[in-house]
Amino acid sequence: MDLTRHLRHFLVVAEEMHFGRAAEVLGIAQPPLSQSIQRLERELGVALFDRSRRAVQLTTAGQLLIEEARALLAAEQRLRTVARKAGDGSLGTLRAGVPPDTPAAVLHRLLRELAEHAAGLTVDLHELTTAEQLRLLATAELDVGLVEHPVDAPDLRYGPTAELPLGVALPRTSPLARLHEVSLADLAGHELILFPRATAPGWHDALLEVCHTHGFVPGLVRHARNPEFLLGLVLSGNGVALTREALARREPRVAWRPLVDKPLRLRVGAVWPDTSPHPAAPRFAQVAAEVLSEGAGPLPVPAPETPTGPWSLVYTVHPAQQKRFASGDFAKPPVSHGGTRE
Repeated sequence: MDLTRHLRHFLVVAEEMHFGRAAEVLGIAQPPLSQSIQRLERELGVALFDRSRRAVQLTTAGQLLIEEARALLAAEQRLRTVARKAGDGSLGTLRAGVPPDTPAAVLHRLLRELAEHAAGLTVDLHELTTAEQLRLLATAELDVGLVEHPVDAPDLRYGPTAELPLGVALPRTSPLARLHEVSLADLAGHELILFPRATAPGWHDALLEVCHTHGFVPGLVRHARNPEFLLGLVLSGNGVALTREALARREPRVAWRPLVDKPLRLRVGAVWPDTSPHPAAPRFAQVAAEVLSEGAGPLPVPAPETPTGPWSLVYTVHPAQQKRFASGDFAKPPVSHGGTRE
């Protein structure tokens, strides 16, 4: 028996107190409505309406059933709403992996836009390398992963990717830091600080191949899994790193310069299981690609450092003091206590 349908019929009759008018409201004929109420009464084992009089009246059982029926129908609607939201990925928990060097601004915007799209969705982020994400996706311990391509995983679905141009991170004291752009060939003889191959084998091999093609064969390859460790090695003069600008800017004593003709582009995109995928995974993939792409646009290139260092004083004259200064009341304008960095 379709209990919810019979209860809806009951509530309309109880409100109209007339089977004919109730049938019109429901858009059905009166005989099927009467049969529906009779079936409900048989199922419950009680009479809901007193039909012994000329006017329809609710029995005591019928009066008590009204609030219970309304509550049950409301609960059914909530259940349908929850199921629909869970089905379209706007409710529940999404276990997502992101690379360890993902910038804080990217994470913030990614989570904010996902929350705007699905306020009831909880995104459980995990800081994982590409290899770790692929392993957890295979064991169903992760729902979606933001990985560095290329990857070889035939059992996964692939979302759109963002291409992020890489530059070179080197000490500010390096002569190469005085250039606006650096070619890979300029790095010949330098040691290269690179993430371990095991963390993203496909991208590791592709990066070295591009370096060799453009005339940069590292004298030695040092491995750094943690971004801070990588910057520490660069700062200590133990080599150069090929990375994104956002990472290099974490350390002010490290300079970042774009590569001539941008030969190195990191492709990042989301992947998720092909079997029983989480309904929110495609949306996560789309938002992640958009956020990364918009954050990968060209940024102003800082001017080369001068021999005196990156800091310079700025003389600031308040508008109200300009007239007095012009008349000679001040020997020189007041000096601000701050500085500017290139």
